[in-house]
Amino acid sequence: MAALISHHYYSTLSSTTKFTFPRAPTNLLHLGFPNYEKNPRHRRLAPYCSSKTPRHIEPHNRKLIRSIWWKECAISIALAIGLLTGVPALEWPSNASAITPSLPDLSLLISGPPIKDPGALLRYSLPINNKAVREVQKPLEDITDSLKVARLNALDSVERNVKQASRALKQGESLIVSGLAESKKEHGIELLNKLEVGMEELQQIVEDRNRDAVGPKQKELLEYVGGVEEDMVDGFPYEVPEEYRNMPLLKGRAAVDMKVKVKDNPNLDECVFHIVLDGYNAPVTAGNFVDLVERHFYDGMEIQRADGFVVQTGDPEGPAEGFIDPSTEKPRTIPLEIMVVGEKSPFYGATLEDLGLFKAQTKLPFNAFGTMAMARDEFDNNSASSQVFWLLKESELTPSNANILDGRYAVFGYVTQNEDSLADLKVGDVIESIQVVSGLDNLVNPSYKIAG
Repeated sequence: MAALISHHYYSTLSSTTKFTFPRAPTNLLHLGFPNYEKNPRHRRLAPYCSSKTPRHIEPHNRKLIRSIWWKECAISIALAIGLLTGVPALEWPSNASAITPSLPDLSLLISGPPIKDPGALLRYSLPINNKAVREVQKPLEDITDSLKVARLNALDSVERNVKQASRALKQGESLIVSGLAESKKEHGIELLNKLEVGMEELQQIVEDRNRDAVGPKQKELLEYVGGVEEDMVDGFPYEVPEEYRNMPLLKGRAAVDMKVKVKDNPNLDECVFHIVLDGYNAPVTAGNFVDLVERHFYDGMEIQRADGFVVQTGDPEGPAEGFIDPSTEKPRTIPLEIMVVGEKSPFYGATLEDLGLFKAQTKLPFNAFGTMAMARDEFDNNSASSQVFWLLKESELTPSNANILDGRYAVFGYVTQNEDSLADLKVGDVIESIQVVSGLDNLVNPSYKIAG
């Protein structure tokens, strides 16, 4: 059973992709974007379609692979249907067709509205389990939706959100305090006090009917909440597999500012993007990037791809497609690293599709505009090195657990400030500098300190 679907991803991305449904349980399907082999700078972000059995699966993951070919058929067909019916940016030939049998597992592709705010995604991805603080967080985040209501009527909904959050803080404060790590308790309590005062100030803003002041105050309060939640993390929560323990690892979070010089844009000369890197869920991936930043690897490098779908950089001058470690004179590559909701540590070396984990939710999904991830060779899960990309699409068209990025590429951070300006970047714009502004002390095994 097979269907040939020809499609074009924007004017710069065109190819004919064959969605091959497996005829026997031994075949594993890999679904994705067209192959960009003609341009080596694009080679590392090239999801693919193939019936080859994956070559890079860690031994401790092999037991998870079962006879799942019929599920792959269902998901492939469902994705094809979704692309045919729900993506206005695609141009389809008149003879495109897809076979659509009954799909018993189609429901696994249907989920609620995705969380698109990068700050919220980072808060929910922290390795904590404190219901009391989440009950404070949720109504504060809901203020965003409340503000979408027309005119001043929105403030009535905001007021309900504030009262709900204040009530949750009052009732759950002791549980929140008890959840703080002992070494961070003093700082966490300080943030809780600021949060309490801030909610009183937000209540006054609502009573004064000052709608414009609500958003900035909401952002401030959620930063306090996020800080309290980070103060609940007591050390690093798991051991990285032995084969990766000597690599640069980010055991926690860090933030960087990326300053880009923009060319040929009368409205934007330069822009600074603030990026939060999540080492709790991607310690190897985030550690590799921070290590390269400290080497000034990206300083002066051009944006190498900007096509309306992603912005990409990281391919150095010369024949190498990644970072050559001067201490070894060999390329440094890192494994594919995917953290799944409900797991205590990431999966390494295999996509979730390889593992048959079709219902799994990634802790760092491709939901937010400005999601940051590693590019890699299409047929080698463990080939990422220095090339990175930022997604320029939100998730209505590619919802979590039903797109062709989640579980196939390693997300390790989000742009949290000026992310909208990513869409203004063009090939040839120059990264003037990337600087670590916080969290450098969370980097272990820093190779940049080695001579050379």
